[in-house]
Amino acid sequence: MYEDKVLVCQDCGKEFTWTAGEQEFYAAKGFVNEPRRCPECRKKRKEGQKPERAMYDAVCAACGKPCKVPFKPTEGRPVYCSECFAKMREQA
Repeated sequence: MYEDKVLVCQDCGKEFTWTAGEQEFYAAKGFVNEPRRCPECRKKRKEGQKPERAMYDAVCAACGKPCKVPFKPTEGRPVYCSECFAKMREQA
């Protein structure tokens, strides 16, 4: 039913093959438009949309090792490194 198609990427201009299996997958998902970007450009575009996560320096309240956390530590509240945090979760 489906046959491989050669398409041109709108970003880089390279030709890429849209396989019959991919077309079948698109149809099963209800997608009606053909892809306009090659797999490499799709991947770059997807990764580019993720905002870079700010990491903050902290000192683990349990073991005293320096660590980085994805939130701004609040004065007076303990911060744990990933190893100590995992140990605490196992105990709970």
